[in-house]
Amino acid sequence: MYRSFLSFVSAAILLSSCNPKEITFGEEDGLAAFSADSLGKHIAELSGDDFEGRKPFTAGEAKTIQYLKDKFIAVGLEPGNGESYFQEVPMVNITTHAAPVMQVQSANGNFTLKGPEDYVIWTNKTDSTVSFHNNELVFAGYGVVAPEYNWNDYKGLDVKGKVVMVLVNDPGFNAGDTSLFKGKTMTYYGRWTYKFEEAARQGAKGCLVIHNTEAASYPFTVVQNNWNTSRLRLDPRGKNETNCDIIGWVSEPAAKRLLTAAGKDTSLLADADKRGFKGTALNLKLSTSIQVVTNYNQSNNVIGKITGSKYPDETIIYTAHWDHLGIGAPDETGDSVYNGALDNASATAGLIELARGFKSLPAKPERTIIFLSVTAEEQGLWGSAYYAQNPIYPANKTVANINMDGLNWYGKTKDVIIVGQGQSELEDYLREEAAKVNRVITPEVHPEAGYYYRSDHFNFAKAGIPALYIGSGIDVIGKEGGYGKKMNDAYTEKHYHRPSDEYDAATWKLDGAIDDLQLLFTIGRRLAYGQHWPQWKTGSEFKAIREKSR
Repeated sequence: MYRSFLSFVSAAILLSSCNPKEITFGEEDGLAAFSADSLGKHIAELSGDDFEGRKPFTAGEAKTIQYLKDKFIAVGLEPGNGESYFQEVPMVNITTHAAPVMQVQSANGNFTLKGPEDYVIWTNKTDSTVSFHNNELVFAGYGVVAPEYNWNDYKGLDVKGKVVMVLVNDPGFNAGDTSLFKGKTMTYYGRWTYKFEEAARQGAKGCLVIHNTEAASYPFTVVQNNWNTSRLRLDPRGKNETNCDIIGWVSEPAAKRLLTAAGKDTSLLADADKRGFKGTALNLKLSTSIQVVTNYNQSNNVIGKITGSKYPDETIIYTAHWDHLGIGAPDETGDSVYNGALDNASATAGLIELARGFKSLPAKPERTIIFLSVTAEEQGLWGSAYYAQNPIYPANKTVANINMDGLNWYGKTKDVIIVGQGQSELEDYLREEAAKVNRVITPEVHPEAGYYYRSDHFNFAKAGIPALYIGSGIDVIGKEGGYGKKMNDAYTEKHYHRPSDEYDAATWKLDGAIDDLQLLFTIGRRLAYGQHWPQWKTGSEFKAIREKSR
């Protein structure tokens, strides 16, 4: 009774102080629908062994997308793609069989590197065979061409038909210099995806990224587990794409061995942090090959909606990727199912909870709410990329994207983290909604990891749509300072992209996840009953795209 009275009073205050056409809800409306028990049941189901790690093109995909469709229907969502709950995503599965060694020719003698111990390579091409055959190796610093930062690692460097070796992250990271790029905060230039793209634009035959655990934000085992297998990408047929023949990573010890063979030492790597650095040929030649088998098929995004009562053509899109890594190399216990409980059964389950919250509102949202679970995030953000390239709802009519990738599993926190802080006004919404429940915003724990460029919101941002992505807080109520950071670091080290990412009802505490979901819900609710269009902040690389589209 008291709670209902407060809800009524809250609504009355809002209606009296704001435009009544824009505020038609109470502060408590919809919040009671969220349930930690319900969330946990969905996580347990989606991350169970019988879902086979939810890899696209497998029986695990079929089971996952049917599960989501059934739950969307049960909640009361309408189909989000015409009469369908699915958006077909044409893809190709590229299975690579790399030669076991890479031959290295040097003036000081020849030797071999062993895969995947020393390196992991793959290809985005669909030719039956790709290879290096005595192709020259060139060190190209960070492999970055960034005019806005007055930086060009390829200036005066001929890499056509050659293999470039580059550092992970960007110059500001290792230098610890805030005047270089964004200092410790990774830009998109620091992502390995960018480095492969730029190497291809420069005409390189191959690109090898030197792994470093701190700079990459994960150990080399993650690379070995994730990339030494079949990979998915969008169907390239009919598209004029530019790709290197072979791309991949080399371990730090292997990179040092290559430098030594070239008569260099690690000081060359440190020199790459300095403005004006010039890349150099290493006088080494590499040979190896990859046999390629391709399989064209389609995966699926899953999409449901609540049609807006007043502005149905204006949309707010919640996203979470449903996919994980499937069945792969067994771990030390013999477990080969990469369950992906936290990554990302948790947030996929969160979509269902958000849908329950919006369906429980006493007044229908005025704008359309979209619940989009995308495929192939783990393979390169492909499901969201396909949606962004083939939008069901036009980008210039999409108000905002709110993305989730891994929910809080260790309890309530006083804080919440904005990933990629300083991008859009959605952060201001989050700050205001957090303050209402006595929570605060804290900086990213690992800005060097570039998480803003590593999940599906990034594809919406590239389309100009303001996109919000949060991380779990670290100030856990009732625990010592930094407990949340400790838990996140332990997860990254021991469970990230490993079979051990499993749901444990006895140890997971999902009340913090519910708090975070409710925050994201209140932001969407606020947007759903108004006509405000969140803007990109000055300095955001996405601001001009939005302004041009609208």
